[in-house]
Amino acid sequence: MNVSHLVKQAKKGNKEALLQIIMAYQDAYYRLAYTYMGNEHDAMDAMEDMIVTLYEKIDQLQKGEAFYNWSKTILVNRCKTILRKKGRFFPLEDEQEQSLASFADDNPYRHKESELDMQVLLSHLNAQQREAIELRYVHDLPYQTIADMTGTPLGTIKSRISQGIQKLKAMIGGDRYEDDRGEFRGI
Repeated sequence: MNVSHLVKQAKKGNKEALLQIIMAYQDAYYRLAYTYMGNEHDAMDAMEDMIVTLYEKIDQLQKGEAFYNWSKTILVNRCKTILRKKGRFFPLEDEQEQSLASFADDNPYRHKESELDMQVLLSHLNAQQREAIELRYVHDLPYQTIADMTGTPLGTIKSRISQGIQKLKAMIGGDRYEDDRGEFRGI
């Protein structure tokens, strides 16, 4: 798929070309929207808003190869706007406080452990750290893309990710780590 060519076609009014690009990335868009919105319905609403915005503003895109990053930025902004309007966009530490004792629960009937544990761990980070870590490690976006999408300096993104990872390490007993030879060091 030649994105640059399809973007040129979309700029000339070919809605099918734009739809073709959107459909190629639909899974990534959905995962990103779901990360912010927390449910399928709101994620789909945000994606619909993004598509309308893409149709209206496709002429503003200067480099066709930048379409994917540009569209993800629009999607993130739509998610944040919807959350603000619903009064749900606030720092995660205020959203729900779950004790770290829930990690030590030996109940064999817990929810899907790895996913739930990660969500609980991430809920203890501030909103900016969580956003940066999820965009980097869940959506596998490069640091510069995250900085561009959020309108935050690159160094700040790297700092948020580093500080967030340090908090996560502290919560899960991360004072032990593997050195470059695969041996554990620390307490």
